[in-house]
Amino acid sequence: VDELVRAAAQLARHRYGALIVIERDTGLQEYVERGVPIDAYLTRQLLINIFYPNSPLHDAAVIIRGDRIVAASVVLPLTDNISATGQLGTRHRAAIGVTEQSDALAVVVSEETGQIAVAHNGRLIRNLDQDRLRRVLRSLLRLDGSPIGPANGRLLFPPRTWSELFNREPAARRETEPTKTT
Repeated sequence: VDELVRAAAQLARHRYGALIVIERDTGLQEYVERGVPIDAYLTRQLLINIFYPNSPLHDAAVIIRGDRIVAASVVLPLTDNISATGQLGTRHRAAIGVTEQSDALAVVVSEETGQIAVAHNGRLIRNLDQDRLRRVLRSLLRLDGSPIGPANGRLLFPPRTWSELFNREPAARRETEPTKTT
């Protein structure tokens, strides 16, 4: 989560529009096949490079599967929900659309305002700063300690893959940080 959150915050500061989709239980292969294959380890810098204005891949979405960026320049379905699209741009409507049709999460950075939002189940959580984005993603991905339940007989997040991508801060690092005294 941390690489994605840092990338989103930097993209927002520069007002580079972005749409980053996190695949979960529902496969997104049909969308992946519409985009440009990437298959690269997820890093903050790669996400920033992809969404840099006028780069060949900056339009449309990136899809993340596990700890990999599997495709870029992916065209997603737009929501048909008129009440949800009032003043929203194409990225936001695509984020809502893909989360209406799957259990994916979508992180959206507005090119116009620099605001960050997360789409989940066809709804937007808006006006997120870096810390709140981290908390929202950890909660929705159940990395905050809430139990992971079955979906269609499978775990929502395969433990090995998702724990590698969305790992908590290493215990050794926490122990070495100075503690505050009052």
